[in-house]
Amino acid sequence: MGSVANSEHEPFRLRPAVVGDVPTLLRFIRALAEYERLLDEVTATEEALRTTLFGDQPRAEVVLAEVGDVPVGFALFFHNYSTFLAKPGLYLEDLFVLPEYRGRGYGKGLLIHLARLAVQRGCGRFEWSVLDWNEPSIQFYKSLGAIPMSDWSIFRVTGTALEYLGAAVE
Repeated sequence: MGSVANSEHEPFRLRPAVVGDVPTLLRFIRALAEYERLLDEVTATEEALRTTLFGDQPRAEVVLAEVGDVPVGFALFFHNYSTFLAKPGLYLEDLFVLPEYRGRGYGKGLLIHLARLAVQRGCGRFEWSVLDWNEPSIQFYKSLGAIPMSDWSIFRVTGTALEYLGAAVE
């Protein structure tokens, strides 16, 4: 990677995150959670990020956007699978750009990069979720050709409910 992308303001570089970026990633994750009004749900630690992103079995990948040597945003993604297409997909878990760097093309650059990566990897789709109240992001995504999947609802099992379900007797 290491490519330089042009924005409307200044060039920026996209690069894969490395283990030394873990403190920056945790800072970005906490800032994203604060923006989404979900900071109280963040239990991630540097050690957990090191293990799950850079350990023996990495569970996701991260791309950082930098202006000069300053990290200004990130995208965390992983592969899923579409049985209907019989192809892998790329799922964007989180996209975040620092508030003072928004509106300069960095988020769009990250999305374009991931779309190219999805095509290169033979993915049948590239998808993500957005909070219903986040109208600026919804409009931005629609401007890029993304369509909301209004016929679908996300279901989640976590914490005690996940443990209970996992321990259920069939």
